[in-house]
Amino acid sequence: MAVTKARPISPALLVEELTERVAAWPRETWVRVLVDGAPAAGPAFLADALVAPLRARGRAVRRVSAGDFLRPASLRLEYGRTDPDAFYDDWLDEGALRREVLGPLEPGGTGRILPALWDSEKDRATRAPYENLPTGGVLLLDGTLLLGRGLPAELTVHLWLSRAALGRRADPDHRWRLPAYERYEREVAPMTSADVVVKADDPRHPALLTQA
Repeated sequence: MAVTKARPISPALLVEELTERVAAWPRETWVRVLVDGAPAAGPAFLADALVAPLRARGRAVRRVSAGDFLRPASLRLEYGRTDPDAFYDDWLDEGALRREVLGPLEPGGTGRILPALWDSEKDRATRAPYENLPTGGVLLLDGTLLLGRGLPAELTVHLWLSRAALGRRADPDHRWRLPAYERYEREVAPMTSADVVVKADDPRHPALLTQA
C-alpha cells in the first residue's frame, strides 16, 4: 500500500486516538498492542502513555517490553557486540515472547503472562512472577524490529523515522545498529505492514500516515 498523506497530530491527541481505538475493541477477548520502532522514536514512551487512559476506560492493562525477552549473551553476542545482522536476527527470544506473553492471550488462553524473562544487563533470569490479565484486558508491548515475525496482535503501531532523523537521533553507542534498521525497511516495510504508522521525526510534532 502507498502512503497518501501525513496528518499532523499532537502527542496528546495521538494517545487519545489510539486509546479510543483500543478501548473500542470487544471485551470478550484480550487486545494485544505492539508498539514498534527504533528506541530513538520512543515506542516505550508511547506504550507507557497509553496505560492510564486505557485504565480510565475500564480496561485492565499490562506493560511488557521486548527488551526483557532478549536471548542470553552467549547466544546474542556470538558474533560480537556490534553485529547488525545478529541484532536483527538473533537478539530477540521470539519463542519465549510467544510462549510467555502473546500465546496465553489467544482466544481460549489462560491470560497468565510473564512480564519479564531476562535481564540482559546482568545476563540472568529476572525471576519475575507471572501475572494474570483478565479477559478484555490490554497488553501493551513495546520493542524494536517486532514486525515481520508473525507475532500475533490485534493492533500494530509503528513509529517511523526517516533515515536522516534516525541517524541524527540514534544513541552514539548504538549507531552500529543503523544497517539493521535499513534492512528492516527493505525486508519488512513496516510503513505498509503496520496497522497504524506514525511519522516521529520530530517527537513534538508527530504525524499519522494514511495509507491507501
